[in-house]
Amino acid sequence: MTIFNILTLVGGLALFLLGMNTMGSSLEKMSGGKLEGILEKMTNTRIKGVLLGMVVTAIIQSSGAVTVMVVGFVNSGIMELSQVIGIVMGAHVGTTVTAWILSLAGIEGTNIFLSLLKPSSFAPILAFVGIILVMFFKNEKKKTVGSILLGFGTLMIGMTTMSDAMAVLKEIPEFTSILTKFSNPLLGVAAGAILTAAIQSSSASVGILQALSTTGAISVGAAFPIILGQNIGSCVPVLLSSIGTNKNAKRTAGVYLSFSVIGVIVAMALFYGADALFGLPFIQNKVSPIGIAVIHTLFNVFATIILFPFGKQLEKLMCLIIKDKDDDKKSEKSAKSAETALVDERFIITPSYALDKTKEKCDEMAVLAQKNILLCLDFIKMYNRSKDEKIKSNEKLIDNFEDELETYLVRISTMDLSVDDSMRLSKLSHAIGNFERIGDYGVNILKTKRKMHKDRIHFSDDANRELDIMSRAVKEIVENSTSAFINDDIELARTIEPLEQVINNLKAELRAKHSKRMEEGECSVENGMLFFDIVNSFERIADHCSNLAVCIIELSQGSYQTHSYLKGVKTAENKTFMKNFENYLNKYSLQ
Repeated sequence: MTIFNILTLVGGLALFLLGMNTMGSSLEKMSGGKLEGILEKMTNTRIKGVLLGMVVTAIIQSSGAVTVMVVGFVNSGIMELSQVIGIVMGAHVGTTVTAWILSLAGIEGTNIFLSLLKPSSFAPILAFVGIILVMFFKNEKKKTVGSILLGFGTLMIGMTTMSDAMAVLKEIPEFTSILTKFSNPLLGVAAGAILTAAIQSSSASVGILQALSTTGAISVGAAFPIILGQNIGSCVPVLLSSIGTNKNAKRTAGVYLSFSVIGVIVAMALFYGADALFGLPFIQNKVSPIGIAVIHTLFNVFATIILFPFGKQLEKLMCLIIKDKDDDKKSEKSAKSAETALVDERFIITPSYALDKTKEKCDEMAVLAQKNILLCLDFIKMYNRSKDEKIKSNEKLIDNFEDELETYLVRISTMDLSVDDSMRLSKLSHAIGNFERIGDYGVNILKTKRKMHKDRIHFSDDANRELDIMSRAVKEIVENSTSAFINDDIELARTIEPLEQVINNLKAELRAKHSKRMEEGECSVENGMLFFDIVNSFERIADHCSNLAVCIIELSQGSYQTHSYLKGVKTAENKTFMKNFENYLNKYSLQ
């Protein structure tokens, strides 16, 4: 074997891994987080869990990614340990699909139909079509489809390249002698586990073994333990993902490992026991890529069948191995009750789903900001110490939401995002900032009222009446903004801008009226400044609600439609806007 064969082999491996990574990430991008949402909601029975785990893994081509996801589900309290056991089992079966796709490299025959099924025939065509879609089409879905085709074509070309580079190995006696050592079950299992742990993908390591099998130098007896070891090695990324999680999340990773280990032990006992008792005639036969796919599939299906009835026992085993302690129970209880608990960082590997969960947390933040503003508006009428403490407590939570969610979005932004997801991320970040500022202006009102209570300062009846009218308008715009954001309600969002302009008018009127009272000596300068502070806070709250309305419309319809809408507002050409504006003007008139 020359240096050129080695370089070809390394290059083929690089293409293979690049193609697998490109195809997997593109498939995940196309799913848009929907598959993960289905996993979360449809696992009330173990059989459903097995089927869903199998389908989702077959689609995104990674059992590890699916299991890392469910570790995150369990860690964040979305799912229970009992729910994910079926998913873990199904993920092992679903990952065998890749081996069957790669086994096409082993097809032999001169028939034209069989020749067309060979990767050397169709892979370049798929890769070419894929690059055309990626480079020359602007549609995001077409680009994603192109990436899938390009990734698939690349990995198949890499597979063929590796197979061609390894063809010379069958003529080297030293290579054959090394492979015969893998017939030792323990050595074979160790080799498969180490290879898979090193490249962090059982599908990739199985593909490498399939490429190696094209040399005709690997027997069934040598391939069998390596394939079993690959299943154990695939547990490494899942175990790493469980570091720093709660007990149940660690148990989920433990279920994944125990499934593989128990399955390997039972399969080896039966296989080598049968060979010792009856002598399996095929054990020395040379294995092909298709044969490896068969062994890989049979093992995972076999392990799922024998362990499926023992789901509860697996759960109990993990509870015995990873025991609860009193302080752990307390910490988990406090973690579940924390209002600012974020989606698990493990969700970041699937950005669309991570953004879905971030939106849920943004909804919680929106409700909290709304509650605080309503407390502040009631607070203006009469000082209340308990409300004072509640507002301060809520504000700390709002600030915590803002800090942690923004950090989380920054983490998501480092991933490969679709155009739609990039836009969602930008708008969510925009919304988080606006809700935080709304909360800040609520605190400004609190400080003003606190000073008035301390210094025994009171506004006149006219001033209180005017503030009450403006506060009712602010209450409505905050409620509408919150509801529109949570429910993605475009029509409700369109009512916010005209109400914001009415509030701007109210600010100008209230300032003019109160300035006149100050000039006539009906109000002190200090009272006037406090009045202006409250009015300014009202107006700034409305401004941020208006920002949210634009954000909501952009998020649902795109920036072009939003621009057209606002242009219509400013030029008074939008009849709906003018109708809403006039209604609000009458509703919140000072007359």
